[in-house]
Amino acid sequence: MGRREPLTMERTAASKPRGWRDLGARVSMVVPAVLIYAALLVVPVIYAFYYSFTEYNGFPNRVPEFVGLDNYRSIFESDDMTGTMVVTAVVAVVGAVAVNLAALGLALLLQRTNRFNTFGRVVMFYPHVLSALVVGFLWQAILGPQGVVNTMLEKVGTDSLPFLSDPDWALWSMILVIVWSLFGVQLILYLAGLQAVPADLLEAARIDGANRWQTFRAVTWPSLASTVTVAVITSGISLLKTYDVVVSLTGGGPAGSTKTLAYSILAVSFPQRDIGVASAQAVLLIVAAAVLAITVLVLRRRAEDDAESIG
Repeated sequence: MGRREPLTMERTAASKPRGWRDLGARVSMVVPAVLIYAALLVVPVIYAFYYSFTEYNGFPNRVPEFVGLDNYRSIFESDDMTGTMVVTAVVAVVGAVAVNLAALGLALLLQRTNRFNTFGRVVMFYPHVLSALVVGFLWQAILGPQGVVNTMLEKVGTDSLPFLSDPDWALWSMILVIVWSLFGVQLILYLAGLQAVPADLLEAARIDGANRWQTFRAVTWPSLASTVTVAVITSGISLLKTYDVVVSLTGGGPAGSTKTLAYSILAVSFPQRDIGVASAQAVLLIVAAAVLAITVLVLRRRAEDDAESIG
């Protein structure tokens, strides 16, 4: 009888079907990413949901006490928190509209490649490079009661303006600052989207005698459906979690007129060791972000379908 050769790792691997080897390779690449994603996002969200139904001060020697929906009830029954949620909604909705209108308008102006437009793109993107805290301190020095603008107004004999000292002025001033700091990324998205608009469709529209507005409405806008969806969702979620600018620009004042939900979580509830209420507020913020994303996707579905039909 012939001598049997020992099975080696090479022969064992070769004996496996190719499909199983490919599947194993894919799983080995995906598993680390899934574990990191779960550890950094899924697990904290699960803990937030859990703590939102408890009374807990965050100390290890204290066992969380289950209180049901009391934390959520206290949030919605508080006039202060109701005002905070209204401010957050205004910042998210108005800011997202303003950011995307400004970014799309500038993208249309800067879409042609030349030296001036290249310089303009760099300048427009620069505010996003700055830290949000730095942006807030910068605009505090410009718009504050003793800031650059009011100092210049006083020198020319004009009354100073309450950019950050009046509740109504402060909210709209903060939204303006946030829009200024965010629209650079959206500008890049729209510039990339404009590059993907089919050139033959644009040329056909011009040959048919369409003016710029008609071309934009019939060709460019439908082709930007997916870009608009991404831009609105990303900007809206960024605005929902506005915190840094609030801290450095207004501190949530005056009279809580600029206090957002993220600011209330990080600067009020957590420092007070009210982990249950802070977690409930965080859950509401997560739900608001999900509702925003789903709403935008539903509203843009028709435009995306039009873009696919054009393509």
